[in-house]
Amino acid sequence: MSHLSERPEKPVVGVSMPHESAFLHVTGTALYTDDLVQRTKDVLHAYPVQVMKAHGRITALRTEPALAVPGVVRVLTGADVPGVNDAGMKHDEPLFPDEVMFHGHAVAWVLGETLEAARLGAAAVEVELDEQPALITLQDAMAAESYHGARPLMETGDIDAGFADSAHVFTGEFQFAGQEHFYLETHAALAQVDENGQIFIQSSTQHPSETQEIVSHVLGVPAHEVTVQCLRMGGGFGGKEMQPHGFAAVAALGAKLTGRPVRFRLNRTQDLTMSGKRHGFHASWKIGFDADGRIQALDATLTADGGWSLDLSEPVLARALCHIDNTYWIPNARVAGRIAKTNTVSNTAFRGFGGPQGMLVIEDILGRVAPQLGLDPMELRERNFYQPGQGQTTPYGQPVTQADRISAVWQQVQDEAGIADRGREIAAFNAAHPHTKRALAITGIKFGISFNLTAFNQGGALVLIYKDGSVLINHGGTEMGQGLHTKMMQVAATTLGIPLHKVRLAPTRTDKVPNTSATAASSGADLNGGAIKNACEQLRGRLLQVAASQLGANASDVRIVQGVARALGSDKELAWDDLVHTAYFQRVQLSAAGFYRTEGLHWDAKSFRGTPFKYFAYGAAATEVEVDGFTGAYRIRRVDIVHDVGESLSPMIDIGQVEGGFVQGAGWLTLEDLRWDTGDGPHRGRLQTQAASTYKLPSFSEMPQEFNVTLLENATEEGAVYGSKAVGEPPLMLAFSVREALRQAAAAFGPSGVSVDLASPATPEAVYWAIQEARQGDASLNGHAGNGHARDGVAANGHAGNGHAASGGVRTDAEALSGA
Repeated sequence: MSHLSERPEKPVVGVSMPHESAFLHVTGTALYTDDLVQRTKDVLHAYPVQVMKAHGRITALRTEPALAVPGVVRVLTGADVPGVNDAGMKHDEPLFPDEVMFHGHAVAWVLGETLEAARLGAAAVEVELDEQPALITLQDAMAAESYHGARPLMETGDIDAGFADSAHVFTGEFQFAGQEHFYLETHAALAQVDENGQIFIQSSTQHPSETQEIVSHVLGVPAHEVTVQCLRMGGGFGGKEMQPHGFAAVAALGAKLTGRPVRFRLNRTQDLTMSGKRHGFHASWKIGFDADGRIQALDATLTADGGWSLDLSEPVLARALCHIDNTYWIPNARVAGRIAKTNTVSNTAFRGFGGPQGMLVIEDILGRVAPQLGLDPMELRERNFYQPGQGQTTPYGQPVTQADRISAVWQQVQDEAGIADRGREIAAFNAAHPHTKRALAITGIKFGISFNLTAFNQGGALVLIYKDGSVLINHGGTEMGQGLHTKMMQVAATTLGIPLHKVRLAPTRTDKVPNTSATAASSGADLNGGAIKNACEQLRGRLLQVAASQLGANASDVRIVQGVARALGSDKELAWDDLVHTAYFQRVQLSAAGFYRTEGLHWDAKSFRGTPFKYFAYGAAATEVEVDGFTGAYRIRRVDIVHDVGESLSPMIDIGQVEGGFVQGAGWLTLEDLRWDTGDGPHRGRLQTQAASTYKLPSFSEMPQEFNVTLLENATEEGAVYGSKAVGEPPLMLAFSVREALRQAAAAFGPSGVSVDLASPATPEAVYWAIQEARQGDASLNGHAGNGHARDGVAANGHAGNGHAASGGVRTDAEALSGA
């Protein structure tokens, strides 16, 4: 058996090729969950009975009027649940609630012969509510001390000694928004029951095994009576990791009770108003630097907006804490976390899974304090990088391996982007243009790869070779457009030594590969690739024995390359199809179950210590922006990225992931502005940005005019499948460079050394108010917030212990704030 990262002769991995379903995607012939309804007879349609109040107890639920609507077959309520009336892994998400917890909460579901009949039936259901006070904003929850779930604490070093040794101490607060997934395909499921009572569910889910588990306990049946299949998703981004389960359970319950297939699909408005988002966060912090600008201590509290139930808020918060250091060594740290409980949708996983929120805090701090330290932000960041060979560990105790790659990607992006020359050009441009300013910022990332929950770091596969030499692979990962299936086919072809066209991939199913983990945490290729490689190595080992007997050689001397078996030093050869045919007649097993577990992981959630990640992915991005001083409008002129994907399994796929992740991150940080009605009127708690017309997504006009992506070379990751690294999530955080460039451009409108406080998302309005404050030489929060939110809640202190005027909403006073 070969080493996991070792590549054989003429591998299929590493070859640039299009997505395996690219032709189907662009021609519109790719099938998604809801498309399967057209191939199913006698389907019923499910429609939610939503209550348009943010909080209240149900005092009456009358379904009789709905049953009088033509075409309505049944109304599902809590009384129909034979098992556990809960759709969450924490048992805090009643599938049919008796208490409305957010505006638009579904309390029952109507099944109709047509979608229109179900809709009219849902409208006819009568719900009486004892309305209760609702906490809508993060500030509401914090003021009311409304929290739920774990409250982790991460500590390292001696925080008090660190601040005592600091020449400069700053404190501040920062609140930033969440993000809507806005996948193209909304939540969907199709459930049916066969003649044996087996429940089969087609679901747009990133975690089929967990969907199976939730349906199983809702229906009160063992897991082997439930099969979940995911053909493909039209996008997921984490939004389909936990939240599809209850929707699939509704369809399954309907099918079980009526004996007919039940189709479930949310329309766009329902999907936006009923499903969770990226967690918005509030951070309060205190940081100390030595005289050279090196971080000595960080004391912070991160508060995540969890929404009404826990969902995945606890692991999201844990990952945020684990990434607050980003690429910087913080010798003394104390970081506390808590989850606010609000009367909004339950927030959930989103690409980066808390990592972006934690990293944004430290990047915002450095961007704000750099001018007060008299340092260029790029220099401040570089001075605080983890250094190789110094034995430095993260605040949770994991050694930072390959720390040299932080500097490597940083230097390479500077060289490729021509930073020095462009810096001079930008300075000249700004001097000549009083009403338009440009800026160029560089930020780096260090992102841990693996699930924080150690048990999730396992994968399974089933590989079948048929008598004609064709190969069918099954694995536990799901395809949401990210190219996982493409990579898995390349891994199988490489391991078996055959051309790619010999390999076909089956849809992800729980009856083929059991107990799988979610396709999340950027670990899909690592876990499933390892499992496929393991299964194929078993099969190749058996076939090598057969080939050896046919070629008159030792099995150790036989190689299978591009579908031909040859012995070293011999001209004799055996074609793959003939080899398989011979093996069958020799009664050699031609199927294998593969398994992979990530070794070397350990995590203690209580002490918040351990080695939760297999490795770190690194990257750096340089972004240049141009900002209009009259409106705050801006454009991204150029982006240069160098990203570490190890030895790429599929370079075209990986470059696409880097580009897409960056743009999605830029959307979160600059455009996507979630708004709820926070007034005391009848619509309190209603999501106001519930369509593409009111929720601004990145479009072609927001794309960089020049976009350069380079994959770091000679970057083999030992111990990972064919030397590759995960790529799905890390590039999203490269978009910090966009926000930091906007901050620097806004500062360019003010006096030299001004510190700018920039809201997030940094919409044109927010940038405009930052410019106005920069012009006044003070970016404290006494100004207006152009995006309608309080900026950071940070007051400015007029005297600064480090000799600089306090600005950017950062209070500075080394003595007075030592106990803050």
